Amino acid sequence: MAKFNTGQSFADGDTVTGAKLNNITSQLNIYTGVISEQTAMVATVSTADQLLIADTDNGDSGAANRITIQKLLNDTLTNGTYTNANLSGTITSNRTVATSATITTGTIPTLVSNNATIGTTTGTAGVFTSGTITTGLIPTLTAGTTTGTAGIFTSGTIATLNSTTGTITNLSTTLAGDFTISQGTGTLGTTAVTAGSYGSVSAIPFITVDAKGRVTAATTGTFSSTPEDGSVTFAKLSTSSTEADNVAKRTAKAWVNFNGTGTVSIRASFNVSSITDNGTGDYTVNFTTAMTDANYAVFYTGGIKASDWGLHLRHESVVPTTSAYRFYNLTPSDVNSDVGFINITVFR
Repeated sequence: MAKFNTGQSFADGDTVTGAKLNNITSQLNIYTGVISEQTAMVATVSTADQLLIADTDNGDSGAANRITIQKLLNDTLTNGTYTNANLSGTITSNRTVATSATITTGTIPTLVSNNATIGTTTGTAGVFTSGTITTGLIPTLTAGTTTGTAGIFTSGTIATLNSTTGTITNLSTTLAGDFTISQGTGTLGTTAVTAGSYGSVSAIPFITVDAKGRVTAATTGTFSSTPEDGSVTFAKLSTSSTEADNVAKRTAKAWVNFNGTGTVSIRASFNVSSITDNGTGDYTVNFTTAMTDANYAVFYTGGIKASDWGLHLRHESVVPTTSAYRFYNLTPSDVNSDVGFINITVFR
């Protein structure tokens, strides 16, 4: 818009010459004030509104062409680089942000980044209220408050996250190992063990624990107060060095009740394998399990019949060994004699 002012004028009947026409343009003055004097637009400028603009592709002499506001902004923002562009207000539609762009402040209701690298967001007032970042790398993220429940990071890498406060309320991710997070809830992987209590006063728990301290198996076994057959051995009763507590020292290591007349026969015995008849009144008691040494003590009773044991006979032993004990039945007149009832008991 311009106002023309020139000193060339024409009178009635003047001849139009080339010089006079040149004076019109050479003496032309443009007054900028005329623009501000125009009536201002009250309505909002829309994308369909048009401007007149020169097309430099046709040279300086090209005539002005009309263009819409939308095409003007699309072409200039797409084909140009703006190093210090400050955008204020709220971006309400899709925008493409260059990989080196820095968002310092503002509200982005919906952010879509397709394989872009978003640099450093340093503005504490930067708020992502909603949107999906499908792919991208945020090298350093220092953000204020992420309040949008629809904000979803579906893939990408956050190399450094600096956040002193904040709450991630709806995080789903896959982690290596036995721990997962889904919809903000962390879950430990199960070990196939049924939850419950194991063991009681009559049941023994059997637990298997892996290297991570998790119980991977749990069962119970029956407890019995009665020892199994053969579980209590003589050796287990002989471990105490205190005589009062040592059951073995108060238990016979061998004993036998046998008939010493005719063919020798054993009526009952413990740890005695056989009786050797060496002659009249001469016997050897052979042990099934040998004694630890020959320093054992022998208790003897004997008689012709059970009612007179020890009344008419005495016995005399030879040097004992660990495997056998030899002795003689003697009458009061020192004569060897076979008798029907003989008892030998050995303590060690």
